[in-house]
Amino acid sequence: MTTAGSVRAEGDHGDRGGLRTALAGLTTRGRSFLAAGAAAAVCAYVLGQSDLLRVGLLLAVLPLVCAGVLCRTRYRVAGSRRLSPSRVPAGSEARVHLRMDNVSRVPTGLLMLQDRVPYVLGPRPRFVLDRVEAGGRREVSYRVRSDVRGRYPLGPLQLRLSDPFGMCELTRAFSTYDTLTVIPRVEPLPPVRLGGEAKGHGDGRQRSLALAGEDDLIPRGYRYGDDLRRVHWRSTARYGELMVRREEQPRRARCSVLLDTRAIAYAGAGPDSAFEWAVSGAASVLTHMQERGFSVRLLTDTGASVPGEGSDGFAGASQGSAVTAGLMMDTLAVVDHSDGAGLSRAYDVVRGGSEGLLVAFLGDLDEEQAAVLARMRQRSGGAVAFLLDSGTWMREPADVPGPLDGGGERSRMLREAGWTVVGVPRGASMEEQWRLADRKRSGLAAASGGEGTG
Repeated sequence: MTTAGSVRAEGDHGDRGGLRTALAGLTTRGRSFLAAGAAAAVCAYVLGQSDLLRVGLLLAVLPLVCAGVLCRTRYRVAGSRRLSPSRVPAGSEARVHLRMDNVSRVPTGLLMLQDRVPYVLGPRPRFVLDRVEAGGRREVSYRVRSDVRGRYPLGPLQLRLSDPFGMCELTRAFSTYDTLTVIPRVEPLPPVRLGGEAKGHGDGRQRSLALAGEDDLIPRGYRYGDDLRRVHWRSTARYGELMVRREEQPRRARCSVLLDTRAIAYAGAGPDSAFEWAVSGAASVLTHMQERGFSVRLLTDTGASVPGEGSDGFAGASQGSAVTAGLMMDTLAVVDHSDGAGLSRAYDVVRGGSEGLLVAFLGDLDEEQAAVLARMRQRSGGAVAFLLDSGTWMREPADVPGPLDGGGERSRMLREAGWTVVGVPRGASMEEQWRLADRKRSGLAAASGGEGTG
């Protein structure tokens, strides 16, 4: 939820510039009255009709008087905007609250309020405020909705002042605006057992600690302030100095999500395209893994990563995790196709060491990129690839008889390298594909005689 700072719009003080502005703000009705009055005055002069001249003068003077009174209006109005929420998933609605405060000592006349919004969010909202008393307040609200992710500016707020006869309108624009962030859709994913958690502090780690005996502990020298209850007496007798047990600080399980953004890897565009499915899937996996206690990181084919809390770029479990998660969602909200042709830059990021679980959302692959991914698998504890092949994706869901096996030479190369490959058909649910990856991973672990956890 964000709040825009209040701003004020004051009426002009009756100078020449203000009068010219007021005359330029004459409405169609005001201009018609002025033209009719001038025509009546000319006809009265030609025909010598004094009564018609008085009528013409009345018609011509009325809009001029309204413009003069309106331009000398001295009341001040403050406006503010509040978004609830300021970050919303695609396809969901957000409500925008507008508040107008009359901070002058005189009541206002008729006010017409208009907020500028991009056409993607819907029609431009307009409101009519009849009369705001001195020190009074009016609040209105409207809803916005977008099926397309992105960052959209709201504002500036425009206020139209009008006289009671509708002869003249003046527009006052406020200077502040807000930004609505539309993030990708996030599907809730079920907990499954994928490779990579054994390196963290999951069940496998806890079982190994429970099986370790007292002799397996590595003591250290006593330091001032250490709890005496942690003194390891056997080591103390062996080394002849006071020794204490080390505090166990298990590493958190890690998960890297690789998003392939190459323009040449995807076909089609729009909310239902393969690329948008990949972005939504990456957001769902990042959210799911972070909720399960993993340290997560977002990578793209360009080698760019969203920095986490630690020096290694992973988001850990601290008070800033929510901020880091929001940063990742904001990044995915505006991510677009890249001009790159390969995944070598992403490989350079992960080749420094084992990165735990690697989940990749990939478009079309050639043999060279499949070889890069095969090498990338060697640097991870477990690897799952969701493959969005253009030929498969462009087919209708009814044309796909069942779950795809991710067939093809490129998929075979990935499977031989140890990847769990899931071919994603058009219109598939991320939850279903997540479960399918779990079943495939379980079958691979059973075939190799091992067991992966995740």
